[in-house]
Amino acid sequence: MGHQLKDQFKSEYGVKEKKRPRERWAKIAIFLVLVIFSLFALIPFYFMLVSSFKPGSELIRYGINLKWQPEIMTLKNYYLLFTGKEGIYLHWYKNSVLITCFQTFVAVFLSAIVGYGLAVYRFRGRNLIFIAVLVVMMVPIEILMLPLYELIIRLRIIDTYTGVILPFAVPPFAVFFFRQFALGLPRDLLDAGRIDGCSEYGIYFRIMMPLMKPAFGAIIILQAMFSWNSLVWPLIALRSNERMTLPIGLSSLITPYGHNYDMLMAGAVLSVLPIIIIFIFNQKAFISGLTIGAVKE
Repeated sequence: MGHQLKDQFKSEYGVKEKKRPRERWAKIAIFLVLVIFSLFALIPFYFMLVSSFKPGSELIRYGINLKWQPEIMTLKNYYLLFTGKEGIYLHWYKNSVLITCFQTFVAVFLSAIVGYGLAVYRFRGRNLIFIAVLVVMMVPIEILMLPLYELIIRLRIIDTYTGVILPFAVPPFAVFFFRQFALGLPRDLLDAGRIDGCSEYGIYFRIMMPLMKPAFGAIIILQAMFSWNSLVWPLIALRSNERMTLPIGLSSLITPYGHNYDMLMAGAVLSVLPIIIIFIFNQKAFISGLTIGAVKE
């Protein structure tokens, strides 16, 4: 009754009509602020793209000129990447693609199973395992480099894709993320599946996994970005030039004996494309996976 009188009072005295323009202007202001921040975020990528078409001599002489329309543009930088002395760029790109695909698949698959198990099943030592996951999340990755390096040497997987992928097959952040997401899944579906005679594996793969699609979309993008941009560990685990990943190869273009800024810009432009493609195909699941649970009824 009180809500009805309140709504009637607002409609009679025009309170509701005055509030709408304020909300509209607030949305416009927020939109303009987001557009401005987006432009500031995209400007460096634009100049990186423009610089990739400039000759190396112009970059060294004038640097990255803040011009929206460059005077000199050439495809020589991209040509040298694939056919010139730095033609090994294709090997670097292939290595990064293979490592990113395998590492993302293994990490997402195993982390989802571990996080789901910690959230749904009750067993002795469950809280201890979860505390261990949180502790590993707080440990800087640089501290683990030496024991991980000794581990891959003893396993004889140094300078292999397995040596790069195996130490990070179950990332703690992904386990934590899947556990928190699985805690919000309805338990009635578990009981219904068990009553219908479905096995625990069937419940997970047929019932729970489709419900965890937003979490999968978010972790796929985050894990793919981590694997694609990883530099320190592949630099330690890989030795041969043919097995180097793209970040290592691009960093090798800058040496004390010469700076190939032109090819570096061209290679950096091409290195951004896979992450953009992954985000385009998973953006809905990524956004819903990060915002799920932010608003509760």
